[in-house]
Amino acid sequence: MNDDITLNPEKTDRGTQELQRGELSLEQPVAEQTAQAMQMQTAQAVKCPHCGAANDAEAMFCASCGNPIGMATCPNCGADIDPDADFCETCRHYIRTDVCSFCGGRLNRQEAYCPDCGSPRGGIVCPVCRTLNDFSFCKQCGTPLTEEAHQLMEQLKTMPEYMEMQKLAKEIHQLDMNVPYASERELLLDQKNARLRERVLTLLAKDNGDFNPVIPDSTNQRMSKEEHSAKKRERLERLAKLLGQMEQAPQPQPAKVRNYAMACKPQGVPLAWECNFKHALHSSPCGCAKPQLGGKWVILGQTKKEIKDDI
Repeated sequence: MNDDITLNPEKTDRGTQELQRGELSLEQPVAEQTAQAMQMQTAQAVKCPHCGAANDAEAMFCASCGNPIGMATCPNCGADIDPDADFCETCRHYIRTDVCSFCGGRLNRQEAYCPDCGSPRGGIVCPVCRTLNDFSFCKQCGTPLTEEAHQLMEQLKTMPEYMEMQKLAKEIHQLDMNVPYASERELLLDQKNARLRERVLTLLAKDNGDFNPVIPDSTNQRMSKEEHSAKKRERLERLAKLLGQMEQAPQPQPAKVRNYAMACKPQGVPLAWECNFKHALHSSPCGCAKPQLGGKWVILGQTKKEIKDDI
């Protein structure tokens, strides 16, 4: 005779407990598998270096902030590059085929010339030093190569900071060309020659009937080492301050940053471009993979960093 469960509550409780334990034993492997899968997914996730968000391992850009998180490959040499870089710092080639390197305009693969600025896709040869360039200013001598580059130079000439930079750079170059006196004897000899020059010019003027001649100052700009060093140091400090004020802020188009920086560069002073991408020194922004992050010109010799690339 079968037991009536209504008459055996204890047996009913035991059955219920066994059933619950069976259900738990079935749920436990599922929960463990889910936890293991989540752990594997977390372990494979790529952490964004910009905001820290977790992304899929295959993701090239962060789903949270949009910044690149993976690496692409240079189509020219195969080196690893940032996905949004337009220049390979390994083989030193411009690698974008859909963006004009001179103005930042959009290109089709079939176009030999940019429809916006008219620049050739293969580059422009500098008329001064014969260097082939992918950008609007010659990376070797700084000559403007496009109409936009010439217009930018004219616009900058209206800025007091720009004109002051050019003036200081010229004065520094002139100081470098004038060798200071190596000794006190050289200084005394030069002073003696200056007096002799004034006497000879005075006698010549009197022979011509001019008894009150005005003798022009000598073009000799030599000075003592101490005076030479003090003048150069003062001008270098002023120039460095102005270069900091003209620092290029980040902006979307790399071509615009390169063009502005090259137009601002004062000639006659050894400079390097310090980029905000890797805080490395380049011979110019033309050698930086991501100039759109901004940067500034710095005077060589005033920083312990070494230049990263050659022209």
